[in-house]
Amino acid sequence: MGRLPAGQRLPRSVWVLVAARTVNRLGAFSLPFLAVLITRRYDAPPATAGLVVALFGLATIPSRLAGGRLADRYGRRRTMLVGLVGCAVAQAGVAAAPNLAVVVGFAVLLGLVFELYEPPSQAMIADAVGDAARVRAYSLLNAALAVAGLAAGVLAAGLGRWDLRWLFVADAVTCLLCALVVRIALPADGPGADRRGDGRTAVAPWRDRTLLAMLGTGTLFALVYLQITVMLPLALDRRGLQPADAGLLLAVSALVIVAGQPLLRLNPLSARSAPGAFATGGVLLAAGLAGYAVADGFGAHVAATVVWSLGDLLLVGRALAVVAGLAPPGGTGRYLAVYGTGWGIAAVVAPLLGTQLLDRAGVAGMWSVMAGLCAVLAVVQPAVVRAAAGRRRTCTCVS
Repeated sequence: MGRLPAGQRLPRSVWVLVAARTVNRLGAFSLPFLAVLITRRYDAPPATAGLVVALFGLATIPSRLAGGRLADRYGRRRTMLVGLVGCAVAQAGVAAAPNLAVVVGFAVLLGLVFELYEPPSQAMIADAVGDAARVRAYSLLNAALAVAGLAAGVLAAGLGRWDLRWLFVADAVTCLLCALVVRIALPADGPGADRRGDGRTAVAPWRDRTLLAMLGTGTLFALVYLQITVMLPLALDRRGLQPADAGLLLAVSALVIVAGQPLLRLNPLSARSAPGAFATGGVLLAAGLAGYAVADGFGAHVAATVVWSLGDLLLVGRALAVVAGLAPPGGTGRYLAVYGTGWGIAAVVAPLLGTQLLDRAGVAGMWSVMAGLCAVLAVVQPAVVRAAAGRRRTCTCVS
């Protein structure tokens, strides 16, 4: 596909995917309350609730891998519809479950279908735009999800006061609405899986060393990002601030990401090399988290949030674009799925690492360690991206 001029609008399919994912994200507020529902409604001990949540988290890893394989073999839209309808069924099952055993079954089912949507939707964006526009497209998706997540929190506050089961009902409804948008507004899958491939192209993402290097750096980024969302309330509480202010700080982050979207189209950023952008993004993340380490008031936390959010703005869309560019014909979904498993790994590790760091090193020590990891990212990730760019140039010359 040819390059998309900087001033040209993104294709309709990208906007449809962003809109559908936003609708879906508006209802994605039930999972943080799964453990609470289990302990309150079924009188289960916290350890049992934690085990169920962990089972859900582990199930999402094969779910994402299956989503990539299904997307490449049977089609993007079909896989998205299966995932969304499956999520709706599982969420409704959790809401209507008569006992704990049924909840556990539906929670595991939810994990197994939860990530089916992501690889095909990301691969469809890669299919719809050229290399030059992928950063814009993926960054737009990231911004939409950030804003929808804030709105989801407001909805959760209202429904959760009524009955926690209604959170899962609302999530099921938004999954079905998202599926409806996908079914009506996106073109049907053609015969075969990915029509760009001939069906015989070898696709072996786990043997691709460059992809595995991207997975390593992506997992490290996901670990830091989830550390922020999980540990920020606890860190604020340790410093005598309101834990609820973490919601305001995350709102500031979302506003920065949304407001920064036009900046990605300006020449200083759009013309910046990918390695340079990754280095800058890593440095900004490190600086923002170092700011958290020394912040002594809410205003200082706001300033630090703005800094690390600018780093997030530079990194998320570019990482997905690099991975999509590594994939051979017919393998985009599987490559993006493998890369995305880093978030599942980080989701398991982040709470354990964060609480240990907080207890042993304190707030300043915890954020300092995270800042150090971001500094490592600022050095390692550009090197990986250079290797990816060199490989693509070699492939282009050979072809």
